[in-house]
Amino acid sequence: RDRSPSRGLGDVYKRQRKKRVNNRFFCIFHSLTLIEKESMASFIIEGGHRLNGDLIPQGAKNEALEVLCATLLTPEEVKIYNIPDILDVNNLIQLLRDLGVTVKRIGLNAYSFKADKINLDYLDSDEFFQKGASLRGSVMIIGPLVARFGYAVLPKPGGDKIGRRRLDTHFLGIQKLGATFNYCPKAQRYEIKADKLRGSYMLLDEASVTGTANILMAAVLAESDTTIYNAACEPYLQQLSKMLNRMGAHIEGIGSNLLTVHGVSSLKGCEHTILPDMIEVGSFIGMAAMTRSDITIKNVSYNDLGIIPDSFRRLGITVEQQGDDIHIPEHECYEIETFIDGSIMTFADAPWPGLTPDLLSVFLVVATQAKGSVLIHQKMFESRLFFVDKLIDMGAQIILCDPHRAAVIGQAHAHTLRATNMVSPDIRAGIAMLIAAMSAEGTSRIHNIDQIDRGYQDVDKRLNAIGARITRL
Repeated sequence: RDRSPSRGLGDVYKRQRKKRVNNRFFCIFHSLTLIEKESMASFIIEGGHRLNGDLIPQGAKNEALEVLCATLLTPEEVKIYNIPDILDVNNLIQLLRDLGVTVKRIGLNAYSFKADKINLDYLDSDEFFQKGASLRGSVMIIGPLVARFGYAVLPKPGGDKIGRRRLDTHFLGIQKLGATFNYCPKAQRYEIKADKLRGSYMLLDEASVTGTANILMAAVLAESDTTIYNAACEPYLQQLSKMLNRMGAHIEGIGSNLLTVHGVSSLKGCEHTILPDMIEVGSFIGMAAMTRSDITIKNVSYNDLGIIPDSFRRLGITVEQQGDDIHIPEHECYEIETFIDGSIMTFADAPWPGLTPDLLSVFLVVATQAKGSVLIHQKMFESRLFFVDKLIDMGAQIILCDPHRAAVIGQAHAHTLRATNMVSPDIRAGIAMLIAAMSAEGTSRIHNIDQIDRGYQDVDKRLNAIGARITRL
């Protein structure tokens, strides 16, 4: 509206406003076009089919990224089993090859690694910059390279678009050990150098999993002792610590948030088996309840699942432990518990042994068809809940309170979700969208499924084998 006293100024104002609006629409359209162009792969999901059968979880993605980087710490051969065949892990294996690591396939999901001829010049190449920037797990090569060779380069890493994921914990911890960091804003890369790392006491500003892993791998070859307080202590960190000890490291306090590392001069080779992926186990539990299916998840390493089974039970889902397997019987309805005082149930993420943030997207989508209400509080990342607009389009009753909280009013299957078209923004939102589409009426399409492939191995083939209707384009 022209509210200017001068008609001429009003015309100018309207032209400028129209230009700004058009620019905004162009930016939105351009971004969506880029998403379509970058991802040629999609899932077509015919919803409403119940599943029946057994599922075997893949090896843990997060553990794989840690232990693969640890192979850089020794010139001797390291054999790793149960490596998941997923995009992020395969990209890291290729990055190790490019660095000069000899990689051999020795069996199904099993490889040997020998880092006896590392080419440090590769770190300064454009190819390394591109590959490292697209793979967030590449940040964990810093610790091993600086510890063994005194030099590392890190492009500003990529990964999921789930908000700011700072690297301060990595850098501050390794700086405490004597390394120097230089950042080049123009090249967008970090250069890390150290003549010799020396042990130190440190209190981490956050219990970062990858940060703790990076510092731990640097400290094992440092002179004297290192004490890491407020360390992450999840099972995958425990696995890394046990592997390093088998290689000749001396780490005490495994499983606690206080690690003591007695530095050694060198490490040797070893063999290591990766745990089942707890995030995939949790995804399958939620999928079984949401699609009213009867599923048995085999060989889950139940004692390493922590609070996950009990959290799903609080959603009203029957989770039956059968030895090291989990059986989810067919659910016609599941009712969300309340707290003891009758207040609404809240699920919030927290560092281990709290509930992992990687499963909150699954909890949210499963709650949409439960009986009752729940508040999902995603504390650790500020953009992981933005996919809920697609669930709302499908008929879910969700109130997005702010970037961190969503209130879900369950519909107890009284109103089935409707099929729709979606774009997966990250791994965990992608699997939540897949679960929603499998329970919906009609045929849905999910674009950008490369994001799902980054964390889930052949998920369409495995689910189709027990009754799903998923087509990959």
